[in-house]
Amino acid sequence: QLQLVESGGGLVQPGGSLRLSCAASGLSLDGRAIGWFRQAPGKEREGVLCISSSRSSTYYADSVKGRFTISRDNAKNTVYLQMDSLKPEDTAVYYCAVRRTYTYTASCDRSGMDYWGKGTLVTVSS
Repeated sequence: QLQLVESGGGLVQPGGSLRLSCAASGLSLDGRAIGWFRQAPGKEREGVLCISSSRSSTYYADSVKGRFTISRDNAKNTVYLQMDSLKPEDTAVYYCAVRRTYTYTASCDRSGMDYWGKGTLVTVSS
C-alpha cells in the first residue's frame, strides 16, 4: 500500500517561493503518474501540475505555468513541487496523488488517481 505524506507548506508573502515535498512509502514512485492538486476554501479540488508515468508528458494548469515546477529524488522516493512568484490566489491545501496504472499522457483527472496524501496548507499573504 502506497502512503503519501506532504510537507513544506506555510505562510509566505506574495512573490515568494515554497517547495513542497511528497514523500512516498510502501511503493516506488518510479514509473508512476504523479499529480499535485490544490483545494482553496469553498472551491473544488483542482489539478495544478501532473506528470505521466513515462515522464514524457507534463500538464500545467494555466494559472501556474511558468511559476511551478516538479522534480523528484528517486533515492528518497520523494517528489517536489517548486512554487515561485506566489500569489494570494495560490492559497490552498496542496495534495499529491499517484496513479497505479501506467500512462503516457499527463492528466490531472482526479478520478484517475488512486492514492492521496492528506495535504499541506499554503497561505500566500502579506
